[in-house]
Amino acid sequence: MLSASPARALTLLTLLTLLTSFTLGTYADNYKYYKSSIQDSTALKCPGPPTTQRLTDLPYDNYFYSDCNVQAQAVITSPEPDSNLSIISPRLIVAWPGGNSGACAYFQPQNGINGTLTIRLINATDNQSLQPVYAKTKGKGSHSASPYVGISGTLRLNSSAVLTVPILGSVRTIRDFVEGPSLLIPKIQDAIKIKSIPGGGMALSRLWLDNITTMELGFVPNNRSCGEPSIQIDDKTLSFAAGDYTFYADYNYPQLTQLNASAVFNLESQDLITAQPSTSKSLSFLSYTNKLLAGGWRFLTYFGRDSMISALLLQPVLSDLAIEAVIEAVLERINSTDGTIAHEETIGDYATYLNMQEDKTSTASNYNYIMVDTDFYLPVIMNNYFVKNSSNLNRAAAIFNITAGKENPANKGLVYGETALLNAEKIMKLAQRYAVEGNQTAANLVHLKDDIIVGEWRDSTYGIGGGRIPYDVNTALMPAALRAIASLAEAGIYEGHPEWASLASEYAKIWEDTTLDFFEVTVPAAQVKSRLETYKKLSGFAGPTQVESVFNENVTFHALALEGNNNQAKVEVMNTDDCFRLFLVNSTDQPQLTAFLNQAANNVRRTFPAGLMTSVSAVVANPAYGDDPVYAANFTTSAYHGTVVWSWQLAMLARGFELQLGRCDSQSPPAFCTNDAVHKNVLLGYNTLWDSIEKNRAVLASELWSWEYVNGDFKYKPYGAFPPPAGVQSTEADIVQLWSLSFLAVTRNPDLK
Repeated sequence: MLSASPARALTLLTLLTLLTSFTLGTYADNYKYYKSSIQDSTALKCPGPPTTQRLTDLPYDNYFYSDCNVQAQAVITSPEPDSNLSIISPRLIVAWPGGNSGACAYFQPQNGINGTLTIRLINATDNQSLQPVYAKTKGKGSHSASPYVGISGTLRLNSSAVLTVPILGSVRTIRDFVEGPSLLIPKIQDAIKIKSIPGGGMALSRLWLDNITTMELGFVPNNRSCGEPSIQIDDKTLSFAAGDYTFYADYNYPQLTQLNASAVFNLESQDLITAQPSTSKSLSFLSYTNKLLAGGWRFLTYFGRDSMISALLLQPVLSDLAIEAVIEAVLERINSTDGTIAHEETIGDYATYLNMQEDKTSTASNYNYIMVDTDFYLPVIMNNYFVKNSSNLNRAAAIFNITAGKENPANKGLVYGETALLNAEKIMKLAQRYAVEGNQTAANLVHLKDDIIVGEWRDSTYGIGGGRIPYDVNTALMPAALRAIASLAEAGIYEGHPEWASLASEYAKIWEDTTLDFFEVTVPAAQVKSRLETYKKLSGFAGPTQVESVFNENVTFHALALEGNNNQAKVEVMNTDDCFRLFLVNSTDQPQLTAFLNQAANNVRRTFPAGLMTSVSAVVANPAYGDDPVYAANFTTSAYHGTVVWSWQLAMLARGFELQLGRCDSQSPPAFCTNDAVHKNVLLGYNTLWDSIEKNRAVLASELWSWEYVNGDFKYKPYGAFPPPAGVQSTEADIVQLWSLSFLAVTRNPDLK
């Protein structure tokens, strides 16, 4: 185990000594000394005050701290009276974007009665719940040039408790335990050491697998008595008396360079910092010079799909610096062997662990290339940024000349222009297979990769019902990418491929016009009532079927995918994935476009289970019309992509409807604009959706949420409040998610009311 450097030891010793004297004066008096002593004098002096905020979605209480030295999130989980105690336990998590790192401590009541222990973070006198920890590491025992950075706060236990499970290292390791079948990695857990620290405290410490980084989580009682110690150790188990404890969590790992709010927004959008301070702070917390992070606490690292969708939705308000961070992060991580874009990176301690599993002694990052949808977003965002905004065209040359390999060593020797070209070449090759005359068959559509059950945004076990050919990828993402490639080629972006300007457009037209029919599902009017009633019985849904809203009409929607579980030709689950085509594709097949918009509006405005709408907004999946009991079993209020609400899907739906309605003001308006019934229906769908968005504005920054039907209405419930479907591990939602911050840019158009 690494020993603390003299500077760090002195800082902590001073802090802990002060904490032991709290009984000699008021808490406020002693806090002044504590606050002035927690920060090492060698810490970089920040130009402004720290950015802090608290976001609560009980039983999860989230605290954020950012300054020029450290960014961190603390999550306090404490059971509420109505919590499901089989999945909600008292817990402290501290997570850092640097290395996607985290420290976790699970507690249980010492009396063994679940639900009796509550833990809370106590505000300090200046209402700043978290304080920074900083200590330089130079000196005897130091293995790293990086300083120890972290946060500290005061934790209150209402009764005696036992720290049952500590985890120190990576957020991925914590997620393995939280979301897996309580997985713990012996090589990581066995390295945790417990030591006494001044003030009657105890600290858990672990040297990472890199043999350089040390992470520490310590607790010190705030009000020591002369009797029995407040913290006791039995073997490797810590026991705590009821009371207040100062905790600190720190580690010596390189930190990222954060973009503050003024750097994230463009000049025209600086007013958002004061108009929407909470979401602005959240966006800044997830934004860095080399990448934007997917969400906190569970995804504090690069996710290609998430960052590109977010940039597309947020582009009207984002700075060039933020957009270029997204584009460059994607180009850096492309697989140079085939042009595939990385879905996710694994960094820090967990990367070292994965390398060791392959008998490699390396801390190098790992990249996940299993998704089939992510490739198609890059040309779209590049076209939006470089071509549609012509003033940025000169930036393309500068970015494409950046040398790759800084994050992804496999790309050394390449420049970003070459990795961008590899991606476009892959898309053109995939598109050609289907676009050739006579090849418009399901077999030539984009499939998931062999032996992998996920491949697009609904990346959970039952996300697309076991389907192999996803709806969104084939009907929207592929044609949108082809249109973008054509535009980029015409602007001279892809050297050596001027022919793509026309060829990609030809391919796009074929994909736009011929792929929807494969996925269309029509439930005859005569079967609508029986299917809704069957679903109500199978699912136990307590509300009405809302069959009267269908008006004895056929119900039309598009299947989530083809070739689903139980040998289903189509996964007959109504869904919100129409948003991709609404947002990304300007179809010119007029009868098809009119029918598509009409069914999309019908499904969004009708109340669940007849449609997608609830009092907590539109659910992303509705299995009520599927003619197989497996749909009701797998698509539930506790399934990650079940009958739950995802914020960013609402944003893309809203913006997509607006864009399609906006075409009615063009010089060549589509036919639906003069079809009074359809145009009114699309307007009604748009406004019904926005009414629900505005009603639920308080939770829009969250990753997703669920509901329960009680007292005649859909009532909000945080995701993770219910046990998962059979065969699926439990998970929870992030309180802030990058793409859920899209409503900073996506706003209601008053001209469409």
